[in-house]
Amino acid sequence: MGVEDRARALLAPGLSAQEAVQVLLDAHQVQAALQLLARLLPKRYVVAWLCQCARGEALGDDDRAGAALAEQWVRDPIEHNRRIAYEFASADGYCTLGGWLAAAAGWSGGSLAPAAQETPVPPPPFLTARAATAAVNLLAAIEPDRLDTRRIAFAQRALVLLADHAGASAPRTDSTRTPT
Repeated sequence: MGVEDRARALLAPGLSAQEAVQVLLDAHQVQAALQLLARLLPKRYVVAWLCQCARGEALGDDDRAGAALAEQWVRDPIEHNRRIAYEFASADGYCTLGGWLAAAAGWSGGSLAPAAQETPVPPPPFLTARAATAAVNLLAAIEPDRLDTRRIAFAQRALVLLADHAGASAPRTDSTRTPT
């Protein structure tokens, strides 16, 4: 995930996932905490987290379209929905928030090869986390004066999902899962 050595040095052996993230947040290593969260959560939870974070934000049309495709995949994680999100992100060139939101879903599995190609090219397992980290940073930057505050708030939402993920069947994307 590209977590810096300085941040990794803060993590003692034996920490739980939640403890490791909290150590990074307490040490003001917010980027590292986001990277770790995005890699620790199951991919569907990661995309659900992004959808939670994007909900209620003032997004442009393309960003809303990417968010809608990501949410569509969370609600119904079939290959068709993943492929549509992936193609949207590819067409966007990974230049916008909407492209990164869609990429998180699009890179969750399946194949990165053209749809007509028979030989699958699976995405590396870390790509969803990389897309999620980019998307969360872009979401936080919607209010540049509150960038760090917003990134920490988004990380706190993911911590709730991380704590809940054991034993849960599927993430919900409605506002009842968003912590206060």
